[in-house]
Amino acid sequence: VTATATATAPASPLAGLVLQGTRDGAVLRIPHASMTSARVRFDEDSGFSSFLVTFTPPESAANASAENSSASSSFAAAAYLDSIKFDKKVYVIGETGILEELDNVGIKHTGGESDADKKVTLSSGELMHHDSEIGAVIVGFDRYVNYYKIQYATLCIRENPGCLFIATNTDAVTHLTDAQEWAGNGSMVGAIKGSTKQEPIVVGKPAAFMLDYIATKFNIRKDQICMVGDRLDTDILFGKDGGLRTLLVLSGVTDEATLLSPDNTIVPDFYTSKIADLLSIKGAAVAAK
Repeated sequence: VTATATATAPASPLAGLVLQGTRDGAVLRIPHASMTSARVRFDEDSGFSSFLVTFTPPESAANASAENSSASSSFAAAAYLDSIKFDKKVYVIGETGILEELDNVGIKHTGGESDADKKVTLSSGELMHHDSEIGAVIVGFDRYVNYYKIQYATLCIRENPGCLFIATNTDAVTHLTDAQEWAGNGSMVGAIKGSTKQEPIVVGKPAAFMLDYIATKFNIRKDQICMVGDRLDTDILFGKDGGLRTLLVLSGVTDEATLLSPDNTIVPDFYTSKIADLLSIKGAAVAAK
């Protein structure tokens, strides 16, 4: 069932939705006197690609200030470590976003962009040393991933007792440009999985940690949330597994043929061609009143 066909009635949870957004996030408003919305961004390290629409009672709106309403997968990694009272150092395969989030919760880190230009020189007896105090490796999207980072992360996970292996997400592809699909964070995570023979703790979509965090942080029920995204296996699966309503947009990774294929087992509550269609839904809802 398409969003444009079913979400125009005033009683629909999508009716009256106004979307304002940029690649850095989205602001969502529900222009109903009795409801407001949490201002939530749920994105990947590379930029805005999906978000949560939250229908928040007025008494919960105070929790949704601009300062505390950004929830990226980089943030999820830092929030997870903070939630388990992690007190060691972290090695990062990733970019600035992860480093900043770790700084925000006071967790020491190394790696990231500072290792972008490091190279491995192989010769007889060559040995790479690593910090034995590293207690976790976070693997996020990294345009500057290299063999040095892969080997360093591998050593930490394999040789440091109890070292955690954390992935922000395992997306196969991402959209860095509008010309083609690019290898996603799953390619970086896969390299470390292959060398360590360990499965990561995934803290971003479709894992439950971020959803539970958002629901608790903003004091909202999960049935007050609609997950909007372009990926069946992360965005929509994340929403369905968490008890949310889901809306798939066909302007990104998933096309209509894939969605309607008999082989597809992940079915959203709604789908539409592009995010801008939500403005049309809002207009139809207003006209129907």
